[in-house]
Amino acid sequence: MDAVYKKRTLETVDYTPAAAVAAGQVLQLPDGRAAVAPSAIAAGVLGAVIVSGLVKVTKTANIQFLAGGRVFWDHSDSAAHFRAVNDRDFYLGTTPADAAAADTTLTVDLNASQRVTVDALAGPSVSVAVGTQALGGFLPPVVHGGSRALQLTSTSEAQKVDILSVDAVALASRPIFEGVFRVATNGSGSASDFNIGLANATHASDAGAITESAFLHTNGNDLNLYAESDDGTTEVAETDTTVDFAAGSAAADRVEVWIDARDPEDVQFYVNGVNVLPATVFDISAATGPLKALAHYEKTTGTETGGPIYIDRMIIRTNVEAQAA
Repeated sequence: MDAVYKKRTLETVDYTPAAAVAAGQVLQLPDGRAAVAPSAIAAGVLGAVIVSGLVKVTKTANIQFLAGGRVFWDHSDSAAHFRAVNDRDFYLGTTPADAAAADTTLTVDLNASQRVTVDALAGPSVSVAVGTQALGGFLPPVVHGGSRALQLTSTSEAQKVDILSVDAVALASRPIFEGVFRVATNGSGSASDFNIGLANATHASDAGAITESAFLHTNGNDLNLYAESDDGTTEVAETDTTVDFAAGSAAADRVEVWIDARDPEDVQFYVNGVNVLPATVFDISAATGPLKALAHYEKTTGTETGGPIYIDRMIIRTNVEAQAA
């Protein structure tokens, strides 16, 4: 016997609010933790607030969540969101179950940390730059805080710069990839391509030649976001998600992509919390793996420039089982 089931109980702590708190209100404590008031507390009066356990909160409309995903509290809208947006937003926890766009509420494991199997930015990764490297010119990924920048230069040559996680997962582990990136400057021509997602390897010149992959894809001089997949048997060419990105380096310009491979015969893509191309069958079931996290920026030839493209997040999480909310 590996474990004995124990019923989960809500944990509370004492709290004296400066202003009155309503029953059911979500708030942030002075130590940064999220909390929920089970009953009203008058200003200056000692009460108790919930800081751990499963709670049900209002969800942002038309946003989807995947089991195990991060949840933030949108302070302005008083609703759960998949990211914070430079406001009074704060981390809420993780969700134990998928949530549909039409759902009005979301179950959250309050203050729980997300379980990550592969982290290509915080953990080990490799990068091989193909092209003429020079200070002030073409370089491997450049560190900017917790982000990495990929950039192509005007040297007339084929160039490639990438980030490939050292750690990998089996397809049978039911992986979900999460990536966040900002395209500060898009490619100046059509010779450049950017891909981010799951792959069994990198490639010296062409991400499209990688035998096993599921990518969100951009083309130079094009604001469309595309999805594509390949498992060595079935290939789905780049398909327009009908979602465009805005070029820029601000927080508002972030693109967040989730690639849900829990069902490898029908991989689902999500862009900024919305399921895109749900009717397109991205089948990677023939992949033998293992699969890694990859960001890959390339140009075939010529003097086209591109980037920087900032990679803010690139993780894989596994063994995600849907649970009853």
